[in-house]
Amino acid sequence: VQNGNDVLRAVAQTVPLEDITTPKIKKVIADMQTALHGEYDGVAIAAPQIGVSLRIFVVSGKIFDEDFKRGEMKAKKKSSLPDLVFINPEFTKISKKKKWLSEGCLSVRWLYGEVERSVKASVRAYDEHGKKFERGGSDLLAHIFQHEIDHLDGILFIDKARNVEEQTKEEVEKRFKEKE
Repeated sequence: VQNGNDVLRAVAQTVPLEDITTPKIKKVIADMQTALHGEYDGVAIAAPQIGVSLRIFVVSGKIFDEDFKRGEMKAKKKSSLPDLVFINPEFTKISKKKKWLSEGCLSVRWLYGEVERSVKASVRAYDEHGKKFERGGSDLLAHIFQHEIDHLDGILFIDKARNVEEQTKEEVEKRFKEKE
């Protein structure tokens, strides 16, 4: 779903706890993972980005891959590390220290800009099995948490970004291929 679709501007609905392990929610998560892994430059996705107004986001396991962390992961490579699923996420901690980082979005294709985000964040959520957990993150993971929870609240990165510029698909692919 691309910018302009109303689902991206709506506050997503909480998933009832009894629904977390249902086939409907399993399908939503599977559809999110298919969409995410279909985009070489995607690191996370929120349910509204596939047209579903539910409070769910998925973080690609590739961000935990050592090759990715060193900037050496091939763009098309799928990590063997599992994706993280966050259902009904909420912040439990967020650092006061912030940093401007480059950001893009699968739903605002080919626009990139800098967004000021907290450098550390912790989120409490449920996983795809209905188990409550808390996960802290710094740098990229903290950035992802904030970007994805913004999606669940109907906020796009371009609402907060500075120095927004368009890049062509070819420019972005070239940047990723230089790492291969």
